Amino acid sequence: MDETSGEPHVLATDRALELIREIQQDHPHILFHQSGGCCDGSSPMCYPANEFMIGDHDVKLGEVGGVPVYISASQFEAWKHTQLVIDVVPGRGGMFSLDNGREMRFLTRSRLFGGGEAR
Repeated sequence: MDETSGEPHVLATDRALELIREIQQDHPHILFHQSGGCCDGSSPMCYPANEFMIGDHDVKLGEVGGVPVYISASQFEAWKHTQLVIDVVPGRGGMFSLDNGREMRFLTRSRLFGGGEAR
């Protein structure tokens, strides 16, 4: 939760929640890690929970559909006044993300806390 607004740091659209449930049919325990922009841009990457090591400096933003969402501490510092909204669009997911090959991919949208939209 953002300390000033009381709003959650991360939300998911209904379409994202549907894709999460679809992925959980094959991989019941998953997590998201907000990519830092290297190989897969700034997509939220979806991994089997037992195959991704959460780092000492990762920050848990919250949960969407019961799935934890993490971000690196340095990214969190830059985005701490921003609410992330996990959405779904047509396309291919990140190379190692579980949405890859489903013809739909997760996408992060954002808005500033207090109602201001950020792009």
